[in-house]
Amino acid sequence: MARSHPILPRRSESSRTFPLAILLAALVGWNAPDWIGRGANAPVTLLSLTSAVRGSAEQGSATYFPICGGGQRVTCVVDGDTFWLEGQKIRVADIDTPEISSPRCDAELQLGQRAKQRMQQLLNAGPIALEPADRATDRYGRALFRVTRNGTSLGETLVGEGLAVRYGGGKPDWC
Repeated sequence: MARSHPILPRRSESSRTFPLAILLAALVGWNAPDWIGRGANAPVTLLSLTSAVRGSAEQGSATYFPICGGGQRVTCVVDGDTFWLEGQKIRVADIDTPEISSPRCDAELQLGQRAKQRMQQLLNAGPIALEPADRATDRYGRALFRVTRNGTSLGETLVGEGLAVRYGGGKPDWC
């Protein structure tokens, strides 16, 4: 003999959609700092990529540069001469820094780590400008810019501190 069950009232489509909408909103809110970038509200003003390419002096939104980690890179520092800004990979045009991804010796790795940390400090120290280089991209497809603050090259700052050399002088022996 079959058991009878009370028939539950059929749920309307909107009563199923509401809990899903709440769940989606919670997930977006929870993950938004990772998607935007940690410290996106840090008090550092930066020229937007578009206005910097035009050479405009207009200031854009505040931006913080963390060190790049795993996952998608939006705005972060890769090494002493490469960083990401708003999803665009930027290569500092006027310098070359020690390698950290494939160093030839421990001394090069250590100096490269110092250059990366120093570039992060310089990028986070205040407004920067991106000035077009002699060509738009390098052989790896990275956008080339001279990065300055108040007319002073951040690359030249690294050169002066012994953390970089001027680009074009050949590969230095950091070992």
